[in-house]
Order: sequence, then C-alpha cells, then structure tokens
Amino acid sequence: MSSEDTRNQISVDLMKKEDLPEILAIERVSFPTPWTEGMFMDELRTEHAQCLVVKIELNGKAMIAAYIIFWFVADEVHLHNLAVKSEFRRRGLAYSLMSLMRGIAAQVGINRQTLEVRESNRGAINLYRKCGFVVKGKRVQYYTDTHEDALVMWAEKQQEEQNA
Repeated sequence: MSSEDTRNQISVDLMKKEDLPEILAIERVSFPTPWTEGMFMDELRTEHAQCLVVKIELNGKAMIAAYIIFWFVADEVHLHNLAVKSEFRRRGLAYSLMSLMRGIAAQVGINRQTLEVRESNRGAINLYRKCGFVVKGKRVQYYTDTHEDALVMWAEKQQEEQNA
C-alpha cells in the first residue's frame, strides 16, 4: 500500500455537543430554514431521540459527512432530520443512514417508519421511495417559513421480512 492511498475510514457515532459546529455548517447549506444550535441541543437531551453522525477520516483528520436524527414514538420511528455534506452527496450515505435507522428500529421491535418532507424536495422524496416509503398524506402549509406543504410518507417492513 502506498503512502498515496486515499482510502477513507468511515464510522457512525453518537452525535455530541462538540459535533455541532460541523453539523450546523452542513445544516445551513442543506435546508432553506436550518435548525438552530438550540434545536440540536434539545434533540441531544431528548430520551427517545437517536442522533447519529457519519464521520469520514481524510488525511488523518475526521470530519462529519452526514447525520440523522430520529425518534422512537409508540410503535413507530419518525425521521426528524437527515443531511449529507455537499461533497459527500450521491455516494449512498443518506441511503445507508436510512437503512441504519430501519435496522435499529427493527432491533427494538419497531417496523413502522414515518417522515414529513417538503413537497418540492424531489431528491429527498426519491431517496425515501428507494427506501420503501410511500406518500400517505399531505400536511397543508406545514412549513411555516414558506407555507409549503409537506408530504407524509410511511414505510413498513414487509410481512415476509417479519417472518424470515
């Protein structure tokens, strides 16, 4: 192996307060109305929230490439936030985080997943469809910043998967 080997080390870790500067930078370029530091801190303190980051090591320095926040509520898992740093998009990180969410939920016996997504966010909608989500409804003027509607999407493990 040469010293020019550029393979990346990838890890998934629990989100920590110390991660927030990098997360907030990703958040600001990913969403029209980004979450604030206080909103992320609230998530970190919420018992039923799962807050995870993907870290990639490049040239000996770890950086946050993506993050996901989801809640366990009753018998379902609800996606709250998911973003990938611009230079790491279209490499499967978002899909992998969605699969990880599904796997963690399955470990605690939860097979139903839900989320809201801006109706104009075609990239996210396509990702969620690839992950098995279907549109089940609409929340009119859900987003207070633009009064845009949200699509409500659901996914459930297939019966044959549950019996496997």
